[in-house]
Amino acid sequence: MSTAPPITADRVQKFIEDLEAQKKIVSKCTELFTTLTNHFTSLQNSLSQKSQSLDAKFLSLSSKFSQTLESLSQRESSLPDRESAAAAHIETLKEAAFAEFKDPKGSAQLSDMLKSLARRMDSAGLVKFIVSKRKESVPLRAEISVALSEAVDPHRLVLEAFEDFVSQKSGKTLGLTDKRWACGMLVHALFPESSWKEKKGKGPEFSRNIGERAAEVVDRWKGQLDGEKEGLTPGEAVMFLHMVVGFELKERFDEGFLRKLVLDFSSRRDMAKLAAALGFDDKMGDIIDELVKNGKEIEAVYFARAAGLTERFPPVSLLKSYQQNSKKNATTILKNGNFSAAATEESKNVDLNSIKAIIKCVEDHKLESEFSTDLLRKRATQLEKVKSDRKKSSAAAGKPQNKRSHSAGSARGSGPPAFRPAKAAKFSNAYPPFNRRNPAPSAKQSPAARFSTQYNYVGQNVFEAPTVPYASAYGVTHSQSPAAVTQQHYVHPVENLGVSGFPTSGAYGGQTSYVAYDYGSAAPSVFQPSSSTQ
Repeated sequence: MSTAPPITADRVQKFIEDLEAQKKIVSKCTELFTTLTNHFTSLQNSLSQKSQSLDAKFLSLSSKFSQTLESLSQRESSLPDRESAAAAHIETLKEAAFAEFKDPKGSAQLSDMLKSLARRMDSAGLVKFIVSKRKESVPLRAEISVALSEAVDPHRLVLEAFEDFVSQKSGKTLGLTDKRWACGMLVHALFPESSWKEKKGKGPEFSRNIGERAAEVVDRWKGQLDGEKEGLTPGEAVMFLHMVVGFELKERFDEGFLRKLVLDFSSRRDMAKLAAALGFDDKMGDIIDELVKNGKEIEAVYFARAAGLTERFPPVSLLKSYQQNSKKNATTILKNGNFSAAATEESKNVDLNSIKAIIKCVEDHKLESEFSTDLLRKRATQLEKVKSDRKKSSAAAGKPQNKRSHSAGSARGSGPPAFRPAKAAKFSNAYPPFNRRNPAPSAKQSPAARFSTQYNYVGQNVFEAPTVPYASAYGVTHSQSPAAVTQQHYVHPVENLGVSGFPTSGAYGGQTSYVAYDYGSAAPSVFQPSSSTQ
C-alpha cells in the first residue's frame, strides 16, 4: 500500500504560487471582458446617435426640399406680376430719360443730379459727383438710396464703381481716399442693414454674371489687402466685408481671414452686425471671449447684443470690467511717466475717453436702469473743464503780451477811463521812480485830490495812448512821435495801486515789459496838456 508523499514547505510554496498565477489570469480576463463590453457599448451608443442625427438631417432636408419647392412655385407664379412691374419701371425710367434729354439743363438739385447719373449708369460721374458733395453727407446718404432705384441695374452700377476703385488702387492714383468714401456710400445704400436679414432663405437679387464679376473684383481687392495689411484702414475693411455680405461671397474666402478682419476692426459700428451676417452665429461666443481677453469689453457688448448672447455675456459686468481696466491703465501711465505733466495729461485723456465710451454704450443699449452713469457724467464734466482750462492757459501763455495793461480805473465797461500819466524819456536807468518825475504832494492833500487834475511829466508826449479813450474824454485824437525814444522797460508791482488806479510809488502795475514801438510812423501829437503841472 503506497503512502502519500510528505507535505513539505516547498510543496506548499509552489501550490500558493500556482494559485497566484491563476488569480492573475482570471483578473486579466475580467479586465479584458470589461474593456470589450465598454467598447461595444460605446459603439452601440455612437451608432445610435449617428442614426438619430441622420434621421434629423433627413427630416431637415425633406423640410428644406418642400420649402424650396414651395418657394420655386411662388416665384414661378409671381413671374407675370414681376414682369409687369419691371416693364412699368422701365417705362417710367424711359419717360424720365426722354424728359431729361428734352431739357438738357435739368435741375441743379442734389436728388435730381443723382437720379440723372443713375439713369445714365454713369458710375464714374456718380462717384465724382458724390465726392464733390462730401460736405453734404447727411442728405447725400438718404438721396443715394433713392437714386439707385432709378438705375436700370443698381448692382452693376455700384460694381463698376468698385472696379474702377480697385483698378486705381493698384496704380496708386491720387484721390483714392475720396473715392473710397464715395464707394462706401454706394455699397451702404445698395445693401442696407435691413437687407442682410431679409436675404436669409432668399435668392440673390442680381444676375449670375454680376455675381461672378463681383467675385473677381473682390478677389483682386483681397490680393491688394494682403500686400498692405499695415496700411489697411478700418473703413476699407468694413467696405470689403460689406461687399462679401452683399454679393454673398463668403464661401470664396477662408473663414480665418474674415474672422481676423472682424477682430482687428471690431471697434467699427457695423462690424458686430456684419459678423452676424457673415454666418458667425455659432462662433460669436469665441469671438466675444477673444475681445474680452484683448481688453475690448465695449466691443464685446455690441457683439453680444448682435448675436443674442447677452445672457452668457451680461453687458453690465462687461462695462464694469472695462471701467476697472481703464482705471488701471490710467494709473499705470502715471507711474510709468513718473507723474510728469505729460503723463498726467495722457492719463486724464485715457480716463475721459473710457468714460465717454461707457456712456455711449449705455445709451445705445438702453442700460440706464441697470448701469447708472450720473457719477461718470460728473467725472467727465470735471475732466473736460480741466482740459479746457489747460488749453486756455497754454493759449494765453503763447500769446504776446499787450503794450499796456488796463489799470483799475480804466477797466472796460466802467465809463471814461482816468487820465493815464505819460512815460518819461529814457534816462540812464531803465525807468526813474515815480517821486523823481513828480514831486510828492503835501501831507494835507488827499489821494483823491492828488490825482483829480491832469498831469504833465517830462517828455509826456512820448507816450502812445489809445485813441478811443482820448477821443471820448477830449473829443480829439491823440498820437505821439518822439523819434529819439525806441523802447522802454517797466516794472509793475500791482499791490501799490492808489484810489484812482495809479500806483502810489514805483511804476505801473501789470506787465513786466513793453514791446518796441515804431515812433517814426506816428503822427505829431495834437493834445496839449495843461501847463499848471509843468
